[in-house]
Amino acid sequence: MTRKTDSSAGGSGKLWGGRFTGATDPTVERFSASIHFDQALARYDIRGSIAHAKMLGQTGLIPAGDAETLVAGLQAIGAEIEAGEFPFDPALEDIHMNIEARLSEAVGSVAGRLHTGRSRNDQVATDLALYLRDACEAAQKGILDLRAILLERATEHIDTVLPGYTHLQRAQPVRLAHHWLAFFELLGRDAQRFRDAGRRLGECPLGAGAIAGSTLPLDRESTAKALGFESPTRNSMDSVSARDGALEVMSAAAICMVGLSRLAEELVIWSSSEFGFVELADAYSTGSSLMPQKKNPDVPEIVRGKSGRVVGNLVSLLTTLKGLPLSYNRDMQEDKEPLFDSVATLRDCLEVMAGSIATLRVDVERMATAAQDPMLLATDLAEALVREGVPFREAHEAVGRIVAHCVGGGHDLASLSRETLQGFHAAFTAGCDELLDAERSFAQRDLPGATARNRVEAALEAGRAEIAAVSAQLDVGSEP
Repeated sequence: MTRKTDSSAGGSGKLWGGRFTGATDPTVERFSASIHFDQALARYDIRGSIAHAKMLGQTGLIPAGDAETLVAGLQAIGAEIEAGEFPFDPALEDIHMNIEARLSEAVGSVAGRLHTGRSRNDQVATDLALYLRDACEAAQKGILDLRAILLERATEHIDTVLPGYTHLQRAQPVRLAHHWLAFFELLGRDAQRFRDAGRRLGECPLGAGAIAGSTLPLDRESTAKALGFESPTRNSMDSVSARDGALEVMSAAAICMVGLSRLAEELVIWSSSEFGFVELADAYSTGSSLMPQKKNPDVPEIVRGKSGRVVGNLVSLLTTLKGLPLSYNRDMQEDKEPLFDSVATLRDCLEVMAGSIATLRVDVERMATAAQDPMLLATDLAEALVREGVPFREAHEAVGRIVAHCVGGGHDLASLSRETLQGFHAAFTAGCDELLDAERSFAQRDLPGATARNRVEAALEAGRAEIAAVSAQLDVGSEP
């Protein structure tokens, strides 16, 4: 097998820079090839090459006619790729060589001018930056869709009451709307992380060369503008060796996946017979190969499982980069598989979680029954004493003894009279039949972020305004 040729030389058969005379070992070719995964960069490589070709023509570094030929050839190749008709050749190592080889076939020796003033290093960094910008936008859209579903279901269930849990033990009654709005807020911060990451991808690496720039009078400002960047990168060595943009996107994806895993865990628990709070739609469930009665929450379980995969991808790239000196090293090829996998995994998980939430059935009565346990209002009993001027720690201790009395003697907390309560603390002014009222408990929690109906209604209204604003801000750009 012969060493691959530099297709930028117009298919002349010239070896890479003329430096090598021996053939690459076939195992090395297989080992170092990346075409099986870096096809994801195809559309970005075309965009970057078109901008570069136009700049070369505008600056006179290549004849204007040759620049037009290159652009036309690249546009045709881009159309082939989008149509699924591009003949990817594994022997050509990566997507960049595949496109250059195809361009050489299409336009002949003029294809050798395309790589003027450009290195594979800044080419890849530019493709990656373009991909990451789209990935940030796509993630924001996926999060927006899920948040809109959560907001819609929360609006339906503003008066649905269930126990809130701490330590997976029943704690205090909450509205289901309030519970789902918690995930609405969590996902909103995830979207902000992707938006912030996208903003930090505003500089274009193209023109940085292999490490030190170029002696040719490249117009880096024009290529940056043509590709939608704000400006060229400011340091050529940083341009080709930095992968913190990928790390930031993968970190945001990992954090988001952890939140999705927590939401998925609740769907798994809530759909169990022990809870029975929700039933997942058949479209988002599976059966058992043996037990015909089973309806398994496989979709949220898989989402829960995939969170570990995305976290692992982040750790993988962090580990790869931690010992690399400046500037470019071939180890960096290992950035793409975990990155592409994280982006695709997050996209799919957001989509199936949105579908799961949108179609699940809520058992309102089952939730209400679970929330009727008067013990969930024990804190209200302590706060009733606080309103009478009793220090909270003293009130807490008194109510703790009341709870122990009920648990040990089989008494119903809700049935305790004023006289019984006063046996534990003289400051009680009424019995539990007056002091422990779920509706009044909700109404009294009239603080920002709390569960009073008017506060939850305000949160829903604010959520709708936010969804509308974010929808207007996000354009329709293509997803990676």
